Amino acid sequence: MVPEFILDILPPTSTKLQLNLKVSPVQSGASGSDPKSEEFWGNMRDKDQRMVECSAIGYALSVAGQELWAPLSETAKENIGNWLGGMNDKEMPNTNWLWFRVFANLGLSKVNSPRADAKRMKADLDHLDTFYIGDGCTASLQNRARMFALDFIHYFDSEGRAILFGRSLVYRFAMSAFWSALAFAFDPSNGDDGVNYSLPAPLTWGVIKGLQLRNIRYWAHTQPGAFDRSGILTLGFAYPNHNLLENYNSPGSPYWACKAFLCLALPETSLFWTEEEEDHPSSLLNTTKVLKHALQITTNIGGHTYLLSSGQQCSYPVKQSAAKYGKLAYSAAFGYSVPVASLTLEELGGDSTLAISGDGEETWKCRRVTKEARFEGTDERQWLRSMWYPFPDVEIETWLIPPTLDAPLWHLRVHRIRMQNGDRVLSTAEGGWAIYGQGQDERALEPVQDGEHSESEGTFAAGGLARLVSRAGVAGIVDLSPEAIRKGQALRTDANTNLIAARAVLPVLRAGYEEKDTDIWLVSAVFGLPFDRGDFNKNKGWMVEWMKRPVLPKEILERIWKK
Repeated sequence: MVPEFILDILPPTSTKLQLNLKVSPVQSGASGSDPKSEEFWGNMRDKDQRMVECSAIGYALSVAGQELWAPLSETAKENIGNWLGGMNDKEMPNTNWLWFRVFANLGLSKVNSPRADAKRMKADLDHLDTFYIGDGCTASLQNRARMFALDFIHYFDSEGRAILFGRSLVYRFAMSAFWSALAFAFDPSNGDDGVNYSLPAPLTWGVIKGLQLRNIRYWAHTQPGAFDRSGILTLGFAYPNHNLLENYNSPGSPYWACKAFLCLALPETSLFWTEEEEDHPSSLLNTTKVLKHALQITTNIGGHTYLLSSGQQCSYPVKQSAAKYGKLAYSAAFGYSVPVASLTLEELGGDSTLAISGDGEETWKCRRVTKEARFEGTDERQWLRSMWYPFPDVEIETWLIPPTLDAPLWHLRVHRIRMQNGDRVLSTAEGGWAIYGQGQDERALEPVQDGEHSESEGTFAAGGLARLVSRAGVAGIVDLSPEAIRKGQALRTDANTNLIAARAVLPVLRAGYEEKDTDIWLVSAVFGLPFDRGDFNKNKGWMVEWMKRPVLPKEILERIWKK
């Protein structure tokens, strides 16, 4: 049986699934593909954004052809076939976009359209195989899915939130659609076709169900700002926010989130529906996972799920790519921030990054393109290392060290800055996690009056540290550099920078440096504790964790003291 909260999250016109899914898509498909109609979508060109929509149409035809294809007139069938099939002779980006054409041809083949191109579909699938960089058997998509699932689960926390990373976040709970797809592909009702449909431990049908439904429940119950008054998904993320958007977004874009509803195609007898929902696997709590192909380290030690990242970047310029791919860390609870303009630090939204200014703090540069990204460390403890160049004559080497059980709410960052221009003067600003910046009275957080050891709501900055406390949790940063000259600041970022909180505040360490003959070493300890549903009383006692300080690996300490 479909849970009520899934029906609640759908637009009002979609709650009667059996009626509306047989009418509206049929009419819109017939009109949109008709060259004589005022609603004609237009013919596809090379590398056309319209290609993206073809995967949803193709998939719909492949699983619901009787409802969507059979009622069409012969003319409408010909029009849809011509429109979808029109992409078969078009140039496509050499990326995952090829899957869109695969699904288009799959749908056309399922409804026996003469425009289906089996050779093109095979060629696309063969080429997509060349993108595979994993360790599994390339001949088995099921094995790939198993291996991916064991990594992907680390992007989700026990409350159903997923780590925010990359573009297209306007699609909201599409980020959890893999779990629906896994259930759909591994359902035993697929029959005895010789394929191994077993799930790898610790995954069970109850775990998969929990991962999918908790993420949808997170949006249905805790993110009202994602919907307008009529229940329609807005353009933004946790609230309407056009600053996040890119050129390919439109008012219909958020409904890519519906990919998460693939589980609705499963019969009521499916194990996905009959098994009891299970919590996040206990064996994966308080763990750190090295994702070698992604060049990321995920962790949920201490109850905060986030990742450290190096080496992820776009090969071509995209809007806000330094924020969407180049930050040092990304959180499920605190999200990340994007710039709203190109000048001040407040406009930058400089959370989880080292921002560099070479023009007197008029503009700032952050890590966008990384070089020589790799893992370092021992069998017991690994970390990330990368090189990046904010300016041609400024070289920065960065190490990102995940938390340990001894100091579970802290991670470490180390930067070696080398300037080659004798006239160069740099300003630096390193940000921790950005969190909700309003108090319980919904006014801006005020400085706490009772010092560093107080757990009171508010901001605190003194010497080389800054710390913030609000209903979202605790965020802080401490300077552990050999020459600890940086000053802590509670920086109120401009509205709509952070994707979770429209009004955010950021703990920052700031300092200026002139050209030196020796390298500049910066060492930062970053603290983050999300509060459980904003409950201050439930989260009392966190000061014990704040007073701990993480320890650098001796291998990095030796590098610093060799300076």
